[in-house]
Amino acid sequence: MTIKTIILAAGQGTRMRSSLPKVLHEIADKPLLQHVYETSAGLAENSIFIVYGHGGETVREKLNHLHAVWIEQKQQLGTGHAVQQAIHHVEDDDTVLILYGDVPLLKADTLNALLKNVSETSLALLTVELDDPTGYGRIVRDHNHAVCKIVEQKDANATELQIREGNTGILACNGRRLKDWLSGLGNKNAQNEYYLTDIIEMAVADGLLVKTTMATDPDEVLGVNNRNQLAHLERAYQQRQAEKLMTHGVTLRDPARLDVRGEFAELGQDIDLDINVIFEGINRIGSHVRIGANCIIKNATIADHVVILANSIIEDSQIGAHTRIGPFARLRPQTELAEHVHIGNFVEIKKASVAAGSKINHLSYVGDSEVGRNVNIGAGTITCNYDGVNKFKTVIGDGAFIGSDSQLVAPVTIGKNATIGAGSTITRDAPENQLTLSRVKQVSIATWQRPKKQEK
Repeated sequence: MTIKTIILAAGQGTRMRSSLPKVLHEIADKPLLQHVYETSAGLAENSIFIVYGHGGETVREKLNHLHAVWIEQKQQLGTGHAVQQAIHHVEDDDTVLILYGDVPLLKADTLNALLKNVSETSLALLTVELDDPTGYGRIVRDHNHAVCKIVEQKDANATELQIREGNTGILACNGRRLKDWLSGLGNKNAQNEYYLTDIIEMAVADGLLVKTTMATDPDEVLGVNNRNQLAHLERAYQQRQAEKLMTHGVTLRDPARLDVRGEFAELGQDIDLDINVIFEGINRIGSHVRIGANCIIKNATIADHVVILANSIIEDSQIGAHTRIGPFARLRPQTELAEHVHIGNFVEIKKASVAAGSKINHLSYVGDSEVGRNVNIGAGTITCNYDGVNKFKTVIGDGAFIGSDSQLVAPVTIGKNATIGAGSTITRDAPENQLTLSRVKQVSIATWQRPKKQEK
């Protein structure tokens, strides 16, 4: 079966009260339209066409990396009119799937179930049963429970408004049939628009059976029309991610307080996540990892038995096994920590490698550096790597001890087993196995008196 998916993304989204096109608003840091595209892209033998609105060039520019044919709808004259803009790409024997760019949580399993109902003699329609179907077109059935038409809410009578089964707008049908029905659409309705839903009545008149698939979760087919719905679907999406993680065996201290804004390329066993942890990008997490509250993890590779304490930020970094990080630590891009490394509170590491067993426990900055094995870097140490124009490297040999409040002015090398005295500013290489320090001689002045406030 060859599928042609037409995604309607031309809506203005005035209720969002935003200069940003509606389909570019994000759930989990990804535009609504991209969610829809990625779900449909997983279908076999599928070509995707995106119908965008006049003035919506921003949509195309933002998502031009998607492998789709972009089609402009210069006038917004309804859903039927939008589909007409793409119909010349459809062959008679194609199966056409109609989706909406503001319905981001649709599941691939639902689409596959829907597509199974398409044939020369049947049209497939996705419906949903709601306690309050306000805003949805109603599915009208005959005495045999067969679908006979869809009535939009603004055109429905009192009896039809009592129907709880709503139209999602998502359907699939034969290409030749769709061409015939689109050519017969009219706009005699309350909105003076060409409703795609009118093809249901046409299909029935042509003797086709309308086969319905009912969405099991209303959130799956909910479109975003305002900020409240956007926030609601964000939490629904995150609940899905939490359920996936727990199914995999991850412990979540509170599943309602977790944000996954990317994906996991690898997940080990016995991972423990405290509240308000945010994952971004692509992460790989080993087994027996504990991540404390309020941490942000982005594009990280975290080995087994790592502990990350509260309020730490890790970005584009690699962390070796049995390493301990935080609290309040920051690992910036191109940080590589080997096994059994300790990075303590208020320590920032940037573009640096730290070998096994080394410790940087307090209030330090290490950037553009190569730190050897079993190095101890004292509190308040800074690698001065930037002269305002260029950046330079600091190399610290195995077993070195850097005293507190030291400044290592790059380019500089600290030899193996060297000791740097506390409070030193090191501007030249420090030799191996020696104490190096730079201090002004301490002086005490016996005759000095503390100033007193002058009386007026």
